[in-house]
Amino acid sequence: MQLGTEMVPDDQVEAVGIAFFSGDVFPDRTPNFMRVALNAPNLRWIHVFSAGVDHPVFGMFLQRGVRLTTSAGSSAVPIAHSVVMHLLALCRNARQFSDQQTRREWVQRGATDVEGRTVGIVGLGAIGSEVARLAAHFGMRVIGMRRTPDGSEPCETWPTERLPELLSVVDDLVLAAPLTDDTRGMIGAGELAALRPGAHIINVGRGELIDEPALIEALQSGHIGGVGLDVFATEPLPADSPLWTLPNVIVTPHSAGATDLSRHRAAEMFTDNLGRYVRGEPMRNEVF
Repeated sequence: MQLGTEMVPDDQVEAVGIAFFSGDVFPDRTPNFMRVALNAPNLRWIHVFSAGVDHPVFGMFLQRGVRLTTSAGSSAVPIAHSVVMHLLALCRNARQFSDQQTRREWVQRGATDVEGRTVGIVGLGAIGSEVARLAAHFGMRVIGMRRTPDGSEPCETWPTERLPELLSVVDDLVLAAPLTDDTRGMIGAGELAALRPGAHIINVGRGELIDEPALIEALQSGHIGGVGLDVFATEPLPADSPLWTLPNVIVTPHSAGATDLSRHRAAEMFTDNLGRYVRGEPMRNEVF
């Protein structure tokens, strides 16, 4: 078996019982890591540094009876900070000012107040809840959305069947939902048309939550005022995607949560679960 440029002896692969898919492996060494893990016959548990495990490879582990745990929540704070960055940047014309600086153009522009805007947050897990807390401090009206509100949410919260109503009242739409059969393509051409003219969209969930061709069309027409995207249907984002060059788009390469503190918290979650695993106790964030 090949790992990087070195051969991994079969006896070493057979000895693997626990695997930690850590942040320093992603993305460059991910294929080699997964190749070894999938071929380790005695693997019993794999821990993932991130929260999302919607990729089919994780289903393959579960089908084999391998236990799967995640570091859900470890990157919630930096991702929420990135959302705030996008909220401010889109209202303050940051992309346009950056382009002007590159061209050495002195053109003054007006700005839009963040205060008083209505932000809708689809998905109120750790990330969405932190976005709600921060947005309120900026004087925004916050409406959260989750499948079944239970009263513990940090803001006014609507059930998902009210999505059409939510789209009609928000100035900024934040997508922080996981990718499931129910959420895949949840924002299509009809939903984009239902948003207020000039609305902003920030996606830190999964790229497949949005119909990208429909989004590009809505951006080109001017109906959508701007977007901040950290996730995409295809990653890396293809070089010929119009999203790279549209003037009302801010692209970040799936890096909103990639900070030292988030990596440290993910490692702490793994070591805590390691102790639980050895002691035979229930592990945190186990996926079933």
